Amino acid sequence: MTPAKTRTPRNTLSAELIVRTALDLMETKGLDAFSLRGVAAALGVGPMALYTYFRNKDDLYDAVRDHLMALVPDVPADVPWPDQVRAVCRGLRTLMLEHPCLAQLLSGRPLSGHETARTAEGLLGVLRSAGFDKETAARTHTTLFTYVLGSTSWEIQMAAERRDPDAWRRLRTTMESLSSAEFPTVVGLAPELARTTGGDEQFDYGLDLLLAGLEAKVRRPA
Repeated sequence: MTPAKTRTPRNTLSAELIVRTALDLMETKGLDAFSLRGVAAALGVGPMALYTYFRNKDDLYDAVRDHLMALVPDVPADVPWPDQVRAVCRGLRTLMLEHPCLAQLLSGRPLSGHETARTAEGLLGVLRSAGFDKETAARTHTTLFTYVLGSTSWEIQMAAERRDPDAWRRLRTTMESLSSAEFPTVVGLAPELARTTGGDEQFDYGLDLLLAGLEAKVRRPA
């Protein structure tokens, strides 16, 4: 006998409940399989009930992204500006690793959402206080954001491939088939390359390089 669907009690549907349900589905089924019909089914309501709160799927995407971005820690006070930048970047990366759908949401709709603006406001404020002019602060913010998003998205994808035996086997086969005569450096550094596909050490290595360049720029005489 098929169990009856659980329906959301009358008058308890809310934007917050829809967002939490949508996030659960994104994390269990993946963003590609996500749909408003799926959210409605999980809540036990008709799809039209969702349109009272969200105009379309993109509107709900933005709400889920804002919900997650609100979890990015505030900029720490009373520490040097490089440590403030480091804390913001690490916090955003940690959040994306905990909620991989966030990386896709930020990639797909990077300029939407008040909470994304809140994170940008904090980081830009740090850069301006450190002495960067408007142009440099804007370029630095974009550079840091795309570094965090790109490197973490890569890390998430590589972790997924490691969990997939077939994908990992194909990658190993490809690497083992490379000719050492044609690709001597790649083959010679294969173990080292394998260790740089993600993790805290690799992320901090790249972030430290960026910060070293920024600190040099601040110290450079005008």
